[in-house]
Amino acid sequence: MNELTLTDVEQDMLDGGRGPGVAMAMRMVVALARVLGAQQLLPITNAHIDSCLYHGQAGLDFAQKLADLGATVSVPTTLNTSSLDLLHPGLVRLPPEDAVPARALMDAYRALGARATWTCAPYQSTERPAFGEDIAWAESNAIVFANSVLGARTERYGDFIDICAAITGRVPHAGLHLPERRNPTVELDCSALSLAMLGHEAVWAALGDVVGRQSGTGIPLLTGIDPSVVDEDKLKALGATAASSGGVALFHVAGVTPEARSAGNDPAWTGLPTVAITAEMLRGARDELSSGADFSLPLDAVALGTPHFSLREFEKLAVALEGTVPFHPGCTVWINTSREVLAQAQEAGFVQAAQDRGAKIVVDTCTYITPILRPEERTVMTPSGKWAWYAPMNIGVDVVFGTLHECLSSARTGKVVRDERQWS
Repeated sequence: MNELTLTDVEQDMLDGGRGPGVAMAMRMVVALARVLGAQQLLPITNAHIDSCLYHGQAGLDFAQKLADLGATVSVPTTLNTSSLDLLHPGLVRLPPEDAVPARALMDAYRALGARATWTCAPYQSTERPAFGEDIAWAESNAIVFANSVLGARTERYGDFIDICAAITGRVPHAGLHLPERRNPTVELDCSALSLAMLGHEAVWAALGDVVGRQSGTGIPLLTGIDPSVVDEDKLKALGATAASSGGVALFHVAGVTPEARSAGNDPAWTGLPTVAITAEMLRGARDELSSGADFSLPLDAVALGTPHFSLREFEKLAVALEGTVPFHPGCTVWINTSREVLAQAQEAGFVQAAQDRGAKIVVDTCTYITPILRPEERTVMTPSGKWAWYAPMNIGVDVVFGTLHECLSSARTGKVVRDERQWS
């Protein structure tokens, strides 16, 4: 195996010529490169940091150590969801022994020069990477969206290495940064799915659940989908759930995603093992994502916006609420979003209708990773496959998975409402 070769600039970083903080970060990047067998490092143009969510003292010590050593990010860097909602103090019910260090962790990453976006959906920002850019993004749904929908190139970076890449501006020349590692490995034929069914984001989340289970850590190519029914919110739902049920970091949709459009007659994209995807498989995914819930019990809450609600989703919600009654007083509708998108949605007039009917807005964090739901909120409905995957484990609730329209009908009545026509 060839040894890792560093440029003069990279060697200077490693030797401490750019300061001890940069040297500490470079040691991490070089160690990862050697584990991956990379022969060189690769400059990046952007980073997204997941390690700003407080998991314990070690994470805080690491960030503060880098800051104390004088390190700062060298590329535009955004921050993932944190443990607190700074715009709505008191909403998160963390005890002081966790809330204080969680806030200190947020401050440490700001001191390192990262932008205080506090969102799991940095791709909703007006500033986002372009096709072909090499970046270092953490957070599974952001990774799969960047690779698949934007056509940018990132590996599955996680906590600690994400900020080290941002500081050094380098990642190993390996994995999904290499064009030959981005070819599809399996074809998933979706031609049996109806256009009406594919009109619902939640159906795409259920499709993502199936895609993740069928693909594992492979790269699926979805075929047989009319491009006219596809938008970014549906691809967001697909990718987020596929990265939860499997290890999908990149998918292609024929005629839709950028690399699929440019593949042409590339022989690497033909003759793949093929799996036929059926409506029955998606209904099965819906039912599995609803495990644990007793539909006869009152519905306590609805969770929207995981990954964070987009401006277009706010617009669709406002349209869906026109002429409807307030939500049931026993059912709270929670909407997770970023502060940047919230400001845009408020300016456009898309938020008030939901708040007038009793919805509550959460920013900077998410309802499935920190204590926001009240203890009595035990049965929760969501159109988010990712929320359905993780909330039972993280916060101990029973989940009902359904489309947005099913969620809104249920929120108005205070009990689970199903519409099987949306799943056929």
